[in-house]
Amino acid sequence: MVTSDPHRLDLLTVGRVGVDLYPQQSGPLHEVTSFARSLGGTATNVAVGAARLGRRSAVLTKVGPDGFGTYVRRALTDFGVDASYVGTAESLLTPVVFCELDPPEDPPLLFYRLPVAPDLTLTEDDVPWDVVETVPVLWVTGTGVSLEPARSTQLAMLARRGRPQPGSGRHTVLDLDWRAMFWPSPEDARTEYDLMLDQVTVVVGNRDEVEVAVGTRDPDEAADRLLARGVELALVKMGAEGVLVATSANRTVVPPHLVEVVCGLGAGDAFGGALVHGLLAGWEPVRIAEYANAAGAVVASRLACADAMPTVAELDALVTSRGAHA
Repeated sequence: MVTSDPHRLDLLTVGRVGVDLYPQQSGPLHEVTSFARSLGGTATNVAVGAARLGRRSAVLTKVGPDGFGTYVRRALTDFGVDASYVGTAESLLTPVVFCELDPPEDPPLLFYRLPVAPDLTLTEDDVPWDVVETVPVLWVTGTGVSLEPARSTQLAMLARRGRPQPGSGRHTVLDLDWRAMFWPSPEDARTEYDLMLDQVTVVVGNRDEVEVAVGTRDPDEAADRLLARGVELALVKMGAEGVLVATSANRTVVPPHLVEVVCGLGAGDAFGGALVHGLLAGWEPVRIAEYANAAGAVVASRLACADAMPTVAELDALVTSRGAHA
């Protein structure tokens, strides 16, 4: 059983970790001659993004007993993320992901996570239950329930934590994180997503992801279905059309920041880090989305994920600049 001081963290993310390998040349992978290494994985990047904004974050995940696993722990520590809950799956390898920068807005990914990724072998013995129960923000993903034993472990965490009450200062965020290659079918994923919706307070995803989760690509209808399940805040990302921000009282579309995209990989994770920052600050949902959109734009204009996460000063400047020109 893992124990810890639950009062030292603002955020615990659960799930995917890996090493991203970025081409140093454009074009298809078979023509690339060199790659640059970066920390990757949705849950990991969100923790890094929040830490870059001054939040105390940790990741609950696993790596292999290899050099890349050592790199993950050291990189997390260097980014200011608590690596105490990064376990080791002795018989597996730390995942690597190759990114192909064509098209840059939505780069194809080649995952090496076979026979199974270490982060999907999390068991209840790996969980810091005191942190799960009390941490201000718990971040879970759809990928985290794609396979046993991680599926049962994540569901047990949500059940133990319970859905936080409005005004409690605690939030449970579900990042839908739909990756088709991790599931037998969208219908299988929807079944597992459905089990989580009654336990979370915030849901974030794009059109494809909400369609898998609640059966519609229409942002407003998807928001309606999520709010009907008791979700307090639904954020539906719509690409160049912005993000729909919906609560039971209000909804609005927050426009995106237009940038020249270098690599869209990681923009959603930067969005997540800023979302966590805003939730912890007690901001209104529209302000949260403005900063989250700004964070996504910054990372989309850079070549990397974790290394590219913005600072508070960068986000303040970008959001203020938009206001000055409104």
